[in-house]
Amino acid sequence: MPQNQLRRLIMSDKAKSLFEAYAAGKLSRRELLTKTAQLGVAFGAANLMLNKASTDLLAADFNWKAHQGKSLKLLLNKHPYVDAMIANLENFKSLTGMNITYDVFPEDVYFDKVTAALSSRSSEYDAFMTGAYMTWTYGPAGWIEDLNAWIKDSSKTAPNYNWEDMLPGLRASTAWNGVPGGELGSADAKQWCLPWGYELNNVAYNRNMFKKVGVEPPENMEDMVNVAAKLQRDLGGPYGVGVRGSRSWATIHPGFLSAYANYGQKDFNVSGGKLKAAMNTKASKDFHELWVKMIQDSGAKNWSTHTWYQVGTDLGAGASAMIFDADILGYFMNGGDNKEAGNIGYAPFAANPNASAPTPNVWIWSLAMSSFSKQKDAAWYFIQWASSADHGMYGARKMDFVNPVRQSVWDDSEFRSRINESYPGYLNQHDLSAPGAKIYFTAQPLFFDLTTQWAETLQKMVAKSVPVDEGLDQLASSIDRQLRDAGLG
Repeated sequence: MPQNQLRRLIMSDKAKSLFEAYAAGKLSRRELLTKTAQLGVAFGAANLMLNKASTDLLAADFNWKAHQGKSLKLLLNKHPYVDAMIANLENFKSLTGMNITYDVFPEDVYFDKVTAALSSRSSEYDAFMTGAYMTWTYGPAGWIEDLNAWIKDSSKTAPNYNWEDMLPGLRASTAWNGVPGGELGSADAKQWCLPWGYELNNVAYNRNMFKKVGVEPPENMEDMVNVAAKLQRDLGGPYGVGVRGSRSWATIHPGFLSAYANYGQKDFNVSGGKLKAAMNTKASKDFHELWVKMIQDSGAKNWSTHTWYQVGTDLGAGASAMIFDADILGYFMNGGDNKEAGNIGYAPFAANPNASAPTPNVWIWSLAMSSFSKQKDAAWYFIQWASSADHGMYGARKMDFVNPVRQSVWDDSEFRSRINESYPGYLNQHDLSAPGAKIYFTAQPLFFDLTTQWAETLQKMVAKSVPVDEGLDQLASSIDRQLRDAGLG
């Protein structure tokens, strides 16, 4: 459609009334596009009009042009959330009059880049993408800003931003008071970052393989051990279950900790401001026995090298029958050029048969502001736009912005229909798991070192170089010693 024709249509009374009804919440996006099509508008042109209308709506009662002409630079991890943001960036530029540049790095080097930039006190980057765990280091070090100062300032935050629309578990899990062992989301907590997207840990499985063997998705930990063993035995090629195994904190935080927390187990006990290792209880040892057996019987032969990437690609390639990892990992393996695209199903997983529901530990991709930025208010404009319901809705409907952080986006019928049609069971596993989802780790400054040691001990137990009982006693003793040396235990 020629631009002059598009402008005339936008200004027509019929089109104007449709967009006013959409803005007032009287029409869904799908209804709007249907009715504009009846006016003779092509789908692409209608979407242009819709984006313009959304941008105009955002600008209606807030001065988004306050920092017009300024340039911001972002540091970003290569991720579908970033792809969605870049695809929608022209709307931000149009809305604010600001320019955006960015550096994007793959995850295997990304956090090193962030640490280098912050520790050197560089002003090169104004805002950046981070995991919530990382802010337990960045915040107390004085490298990032407490965003409460901007969220609560009505002169800097748009009236329709609606902070309360953010899922409460995510709001709490990205806020910490900086006290080792302090409760996440406490009244005195600082909002070191804003949730941008997240991962729940549940089961993704190959529906064809499960049908061939005649099994259903496992319902608890013992069931998973048995189902994985049967799959591996009867399929004659693919292994039973994929979980992470590398010597890294990232091995502990996904399926492992989600299942561990489901038994009511903790990483630390906190008493009188002191921390004490809690992973050598009887219940913890029983859980570790099941987890170790599962890997020994039905895990990947090279399990000890498996990261997020290997776990996911094995499922997508048909090398494994199921995974217990991030739900969005299974989501991405069900599309693209993956061999098993279209064959993946999803199921909630409560490891403890006595638990009422799953308790996924969450990984939260977040946005943070560098304390060394020379234009913090302008950076906040980008952060609030990127975490807004408007951008979240665009990403959920048009891109792979799966697991949006806002309840209003999850409630959107168009988004839910899109997921239901192509990803069977995904919404169900999410909706059953979300109420119990949060960060189950204890916030403390030795997080990465101590959690990596836990993963190393797990490797030793799987390799049978140390019995489970003895290995956990040794781990707890070593961790307690390190806590005392650091003045934390």
